[in-house]
Parts: sequence; structure tokens; C-alpha cells
Amino acid sequence: MGFSIGSASAEMGPRQSLESYSDKVDGQVFNVGIVVRLLAYVRPYWCRMLLALIAMLATTGLTLLVPYLVKIAIDEAIVEADQSRLNLLAVFMLLASLGIYVTSALQDYLLSWVGQRVLADLRADLFTHLQRLSLGYHDKHIVGVTISRVISDVSVINQLLSQGLVTLLGDTLLLGSIVVVMLSLNAQLALITFSIIPVMFLATAVYARRAKVAFRRTRERVAALVGNLAEDLSGIRVIQAFAQERVSQEHFEEVNRANRDVNIDAVTLSFVFLPTVEFLGMLATAIVLWFGGRAATDGDITLGVVVAFLAYVTRFFQPVQELSQLYATMQTAMAGGERVLQLLKTEPEVLDSEDALEMSAIEGRIELRDVGFEYMASLPVLHNVNLEIGAGDTVALVGPTGAGKSTIANLVTRFYDVTSGAVLIDDIDVRTVTQRSLRRQMGLVSQDPFLFAGTIADNIRFGKPDASPEEIEAAARVANVDNFVEMLPDRYDTRILEDGANLSVGQRQLISIARAVLADPRILIMDEATSSVDVVTETLIQEALERLLEDRTAIVIAHRLSTIINADQICVIHNGEIVEKGRHDELLALGGLYETLYERQFVGEPS
Repeated sequence: MGFSIGSASAEMGPRQSLESYSDKVDGQVFNVGIVVRLLAYVRPYWCRMLLALIAMLATTGLTLLVPYLVKIAIDEAIVEADQSRLNLLAVFMLLASLGIYVTSALQDYLLSWVGQRVLADLRADLFTHLQRLSLGYHDKHIVGVTISRVISDVSVINQLLSQGLVTLLGDTLLLGSIVVVMLSLNAQLALITFSIIPVMFLATAVYARRAKVAFRRTRERVAALVGNLAEDLSGIRVIQAFAQERVSQEHFEEVNRANRDVNIDAVTLSFVFLPTVEFLGMLATAIVLWFGGRAATDGDITLGVVVAFLAYVTRFFQPVQELSQLYATMQTAMAGGERVLQLLKTEPEVLDSEDALEMSAIEGRIELRDVGFEYMASLPVLHNVNLEIGAGDTVALVGPTGAGKSTIANLVTRFYDVTSGAVLIDDIDVRTVTQRSLRRQMGLVSQDPFLFAGTIADNIRFGKPDASPEEIEAAARVANVDNFVEMLPDRYDTRILEDGANLSVGQRQLISIARAVLADPRILIMDEATSSVDVVTETLIQEALERLLEDRTAIVIAHRLSTIINADQICVIHNGEIVEKGRHDELLALGGLYETLYERQFVGEPS
């Protein structure tokens, strides 16, 4: 939609926006509330998650079994030279290893299967919610940062939900089971081996405290980076036009360096912590070899117990490393989860009431009754506006930039709700009907026509997806689109490049008019529809608009006063108030603001 939001957007420059984009959230390392709310996305796939959990338990059990089989093989088969028993144990070990392979692969497959569906479901919900949010939200939030929420934050949340929680449970269970088994094999050697655990806990605590800050900063900076990139790519024409490539490059490098630095800080923590865990693992191995070897030499324990201890110690520190990596995932997921949930619980500023009715077919009468509006508290944009528009009438809104013209259009379409007073259509307050039923009977032709990726036909049928090719071509003829489409090799199947780069501004505008023609609205909003086009194209647009306006109620926002001379009523807006009202000749005769505006545009020309 092409409406501006008046003073609301003027309060916040783009660079300032990028620096203050994020709602900085300080949260817990593991917030149960966030996880529980996000687990709702896993619930539909609980069967496969249960199978993954069973596979994880099987993997854990088999992992514990293999070293114990080695102990039995050494102490009972090799020492006693029992070849048949050794063969049997070898077969059991082979089957256990095969079982670990199968159950691990099954667990990974199931978690990936669930993860991709959780990812798609969460992004779908976010997109649906973003479409529900009022225009005011999108005017105040940078597109790139919102994209970061949907893409980047959701990805790390998925890693935690689909894999992290099962990994956490599996590794914790494996660690606990190893401790129990080692104590059962030889309590004294186990306690000596576990003497390094306090050091490991201390290293983990130091890492956790610093990682909590580091990984939250990475989420903030990556969103800033995406936001800056999206803004610069959207404004590349302006950047090149003013030869400001170097300034934009310098700003991007500044944001990019900040993102690089916080990621280096976060990765450095991991690179310091992981070798620490490996060193402690080697130290534990040395303890087992020293004390276990001496005990075996003295005959206090068997060689099989020492070998089993070595295997268990190796397996003990593998899940510790995995849990440390999971901690990093948990940090980013908690930060991302807070922001995603914050977005999901953001309520639209404009809401349908619980008893909102479906608006039936309208005639098109519009009334603004004592309307006051402000985008931000204590900064009023409209003051006590009263306006009546008859069904089928065309009313033009003119006045200086920032006077409140687009705001009136925003209120009629209910992109915003009035601060005071009421907007009525066919004597019905627009706040008492559903937004969808209201807007389905309205059309918009904006100053900056927006075309979607796809063909010309796709864009014309946007307001009526089931339109036939004949209906599309009929609408195109009304809007003068056929004049240039017939010259294109693929005609209506011509694909439109991003931002309509392969079409002129006027051609894009004609397509947007055809879109409105096909939607057949009772009320039409035109916001500077003929701006930024040449005289020939303006004539085509004016012809198309005259056909489109026939028997419809129209609000026309115009700076080119020549386009609204024949309007049924012209309202001059100044400082948020209607200061003059009447037909063209009547307003010229008043000698007021309208005459001043008119003379500025047509000085030296006959009126």
C-alpha cells in the first residue's frame, strides 16, 4: 500500500533506526516459559519426536554396553582363553555397533524431519501475524530487521527445539549413566577420576557467564547487518544518484565490523572452552592409566576394568563437549525466542471488535465526523475534521505536504483508527465491521505503484485471483494497459523484474489501475496517481482514471491541481484542518489558499 504515515515516519531517520532497531532483551540462559511456548510447534509431531527419543535411549544404552562387553571379553574370554565366548562377544559388539549406527541415523533423520516442519510452521505463523499487524507497525520497523526475525532467529530456535532438547536429555542421561557404571565397576578409581569434575564445572561456569552476553550480542548485530543491507539495496537508486556509494560502504563496513567483532568474541569463548574440556579429558585418561594401571599391577582390579574405564572416560567428555556447544545454541535460541515471541504477541493497533460484523455491499457514502488523529501522543495530525462525500462523488484533497491528506485516506481505509470522532461509510462506523469486509470494497492507486514478482497478468488479477484471461484483458483495455502490452513479445505473460525495473513508472501505474478496475471497488483511493510521469503517459492515466471513477466514490490526493479541476468537491487541507471546501471555480473565487496553490503551479497560464 502506498500511504505515507505523515509525521510518524519523519521522527526517525534511517541510520538512527538501524542503530536503535532492537528491543534489547536480557533473559535467562534457559527460560522454561519460552521453551514451553515454543514447544507448541513440536506438539503436532510428537509421535516422531517420541520415536527419536526412543532411538536416543537405545543409542545411549548401546553406547554404555560396548565398553562393558570389552571388559567381559578381556577378563572372562581372553584371560581364560575361551575362544567360543570371545567369538560370541565379538558378535555382540558388532551388533551393538551396528545398532548404534542405525539408531543414531534414525534419530538424526527424525529430528531433521521434525525440525524442517517446525521451521516452516513457525515462519508461516510469523508471516500470517505480520500480515495481521497494522500498517503502523510496518511503518515503524525496518524491513531487514523483521526479515532477520523470520529467517535467522527462527533457524536457531528450530535447532534448539528439534535437536537441542533431545541432545540435552540424551547427553545428560549418558553422563549420569557413565557415572553410575563407573562407580559400580570400581568406586575408588571412579572417585579419583571424578576429581577433575569441579575444575570442569568451574570452567563451564566462567564460560556460561561470558557466553550469555556474547551470544545475545550476536543476535542483535546480525539483525542490524540484515537491516542495513536491506535498506541500502532498497535505496540503491538514491545512493547512486547522489554518488554516496562511499558513505554507504563506510556505514555498512561499520555495521559489518561490529557483527564480525561480536561473533569473534563468541567463537573465541568456544575455542577456549572446548580445548579446556579436551585437556580435562586427557587428564582424566592419564589418571585412569596411572591409578588404574597400578591397581591392576597390584591385582586390586582387573585389566578389563581399566580398559573399560578408559572407554567410559572418553565417552564421558564427548557429551560434555556437545553440551557446551548446545549451550551456545541455547543462548542464541533464547535471545531469538524472546524476540520471536515478542513479535508474535505484538497486537495490531487496529483490531476487529469481538462483535464486528461483515459489511454488506456498500453504496459508497463517506462521512468524517469530528475526526481527530495523532500518530504519536501529543502530536495531533488532524483536528476536528468534518467531511461528507456522496455515493459516486469524487472528492479531491489538496494542500501542502504534511497537511494530513494521506492521513485522511488512511483513516477511511482503516489502516489507522481515529483518535477521536468517527469515520462512517453508509452511516456505519468502520470500527464496527471487519477490516477484511471493508477493504474488499475499496481500491487503491498509489503514488508509487507496487508490482509483485510474476507476470503482468498476475499483477492485474491480484485483487481477483480467480479472474479469467478475458476479464484481465478487459480490465487492461479500460486502463490503457493494452497500448503497450500488445508490443511485448509475451504480452500479458511478460515477467516483471524486481521493482518493475523493465517497465516505466507510467506503465506500472497503468497496471495498478487495471488491478483496481478488475477488483471493481465501490470506493477508490488515489494517492498522487499521476505524479512522476510524462505528459503523454499522464493523459493515458487520466483517461483510464476517468473510466475507473465512473459511478464510484473516489478520494483523490493530488498536487497537480490540473487533474482535479472537475472534482465534485475539493477540500483544502492545512495544518490538519479543512480550511476551504468547494468546486474549482468557487475556490478560485474565494481568493484563499487554493488560489495561491493554483497560481504557483499555473503562473503565466490562463486559468
